[in-house]
Amino acid sequence: MLSTFFLWRCTTISDLMINEQIRDKEIRLIGEDGTQLGIVATKAALKMAEDAGLDLVKIAPTAKPPVCKIVDYGKYKYEMVRKEKEARKKQKTIEIKEIRLSPNIDTNDLNTKINAARKFLGKGDKVKITLRFRGREMAHMNNSKHILDDFAASLSDIAVVEKAPKVEGRSMTMFLTEKR
Repeated sequence: MLSTFFLWRCTTISDLMINEQIRDKEIRLIGEDGTQLGIVATKAALKMAEDAGLDLVKIAPTAKPPVCKIVDYGKYKYEMVRKEKEARKKQKTIEIKEIRLSPNIDTNDLNTKINAARKFLGKGDKVKITLRFRGREMAHMNNSKHILDDFAASLSDIAVVEKAPKVEGRSMTMFLTEKR
């Protein structure tokens, strides 16, 4: 007796199933011009797509029943990639820039750090100010909080404190963001 085995390989590009990869019994079909053709058996939909010389693409696999559309797959994939690129282009990424200070910082050094923070805030980034303590400085953490307060006060014209100074281990951190 001769037996035939069919091996279903699900090689989908970006999780879109096309033509024979669609194994649902019935699907909601959308025609090539965008008209709703209703709920149709998958075999009938495949036949309709084949007659039109196009592909059957599952565009909403989680819907009940799944939604498929008769389209040219290459063109559809190209359009999806283009839309993704366009969406990424319009997206704004906000970076967090860190400025590290020590409790015994001099005023000129502090002014240099403030100018750097001003530049970062001007570009639209968030600024994380870290006051690091080492050795005996740990005993006087509360006395050094004024450094972060002075830092925030000097940038109060363009920045607002997003997260107040908070002690985390051997450091005290504070976040500043640009005023809206």
